[in-house]
Amino acid sequence: MGAGRTADTADNDSALEDSDTLDHGVRLGLVVYGIVHLIVAFTALKLAWGEGGANTSQQGAFAKLASSPFGQGSLYVVALGFVALVIWQGAEAAVGHRDEDGGARLFKRVASAVKAVVYGVLGYSAAAMAAGSSGSSGKKGSESTTDNLTAELLSAPGGQVLVTLVGLGVVAVGGYLVHRGWAEKFTKRLDAQATSGERRGPIVLLGKAGYTAKGVALATVGALFVAAAVQHQPKKSGGLDVALRELLQQPYGQVLLSAVALGFACYGLFSFAWARHLDR
Repeated sequence: MGAGRTADTADNDSALEDSDTLDHGVRLGLVVYGIVHLIVAFTALKLAWGEGGANTSQQGAFAKLASSPFGQGSLYVVALGFVALVIWQGAEAAVGHRDEDGGARLFKRVASAVKAVVYGVLGYSAAAMAAGSSGSSGKKGSESTTDNLTAELLSAPGGQVLVTLVGLGVVAVGGYLVHRGWAEKFTKRLDAQATSGERRGPIVLLGKAGYTAKGVALATVGALFVAAAVQHQPKKSGGLDVALRELLQQPYGQVLLSAVALGFACYGLFSFAWARHLDR
């Protein structure tokens, strides 16, 4: 009976890996993810050059899509794309990364689980906004949510240490994204057409710039949490929108934020290439 279950599990895993429906869904999700990054990049560039005001985060991107001619329908498509990404990364977390062994496989499965959660939150946000249940979902609301969460953590026993650890963990993830970009780890998910020949150079360049920019932005988010913990001020924390505005306040902030914005644009374009040359 045990052997039968193992065979059934293997057949189910194989069916999931070979599913054309899931393949098309993941490609749609990657295109959607690319569009979101391009909107964030455009908004961040406007912020860098004195035309700020809009929310430079994924929720801000959803708000822009909501106000587009396609409005509600486009957000449901976005949500559907993220659902496909959740299924993909959820399957990877459960039975994927079989080309790795031991700790490496465990690490990658945990990473896939985290990605599934992130995609799930973004998909839910898009669907909620499409249904009109999230209101304006503007900058002030997202900041307030983060502030409240940080305040609750800081008020808990050992909260200052906990928020510091959360911040350091986010910084570590940001550093990992930079490493993933420069070590070209992302090419493992691309087919042979994208990893050889004339296409390799531009696609790898977009991937490197994109992962580096995302890593810098995420590390800034983590640093804000650490600052909030050290100073015991919840308002010091924040998400992507606050992090990008914080970069603008640094020496040469306009240049720095512009570079990160262009990096986000590169990641958006890379996501399109990834969708075209996906190798699950």
